[in-house]
Parts: sequence; structure tokens; C-alpha cells
Amino acid sequence: MQTTTTRRRLGITVATVVMGAAASIAAVPTAATAAEMPCKPRVYYEINSNGVNFRTGPSTAYKSKGLLYKHDWGKKVATSGSWIKLKLGQKSRTGIAKNTTGWVAKKYAYDCVPMQLD
Repeated sequence: MQTTTTRRRLGITVATVVMGAAASIAAVPTAATAAEMPCKPRVYYEINSNGVNFRTGPSTAYKSKGLLYKHDWGKKVATSGSWIKLKLGQKSRTGIAKNTTGWVAKKYAYDCVPMQLD
């Protein structure tokens, strides 16, 4: 009788562990996938530094709408001297809404360069 009880307990324990492991695997969050930046030279730009001001106009005299960080990106809307106006292609890492327009200094934005694989 004790052997049967021990086997039963062992079976229940193993089943619980296996089911718990399966539930844990299912509950593992996947990495958040950011919208990938389309690559079209002189059209899409990616921010190359952290803490870049996203301004209301093309100079430091204009108010900042917030900060952009590496890998935030947008479509070029206009340029003015060393400034570029972007329309964000996704919500920024600091929460600025997708499609918001603002200005960044060109030195903080990389132009998209397509790769050619031979």
C-alpha cells in the first residue's frame, strides 16, 4: 500500500512539475518588436544618440517636445540648414506619439543606407 501511495505521489509531483514548466514556457514574454524602419535613402532617418531634443522648430531657440533615443526613427518632412523635420514612424522610447512631427539637428540622425549583399 505504501509503495502504491508513494508512486501515486511521485506521479502527481511529476505531472505538476511538467505542467508548471509548460505554463512557465507559455508565459515567457516575447521581446517587444519595434516597427522596423523602412530603408529608403534621404527619406527615412534613424536617431543615432540618446537624449536628442525633438523640437518645434529648426534651432535650439525652439521648445523641445521631448527626447528621442537611439533607434527612434522617422520620415523626412522638411529640412532647414543643419536641421531635419521628421514625422515619427513609431511611438518613441520616451512616449512621443507615432506620426508626431518635430525637428532634430542632422548630426543626430542617420540617413538610411541600404545594404547590398553579394
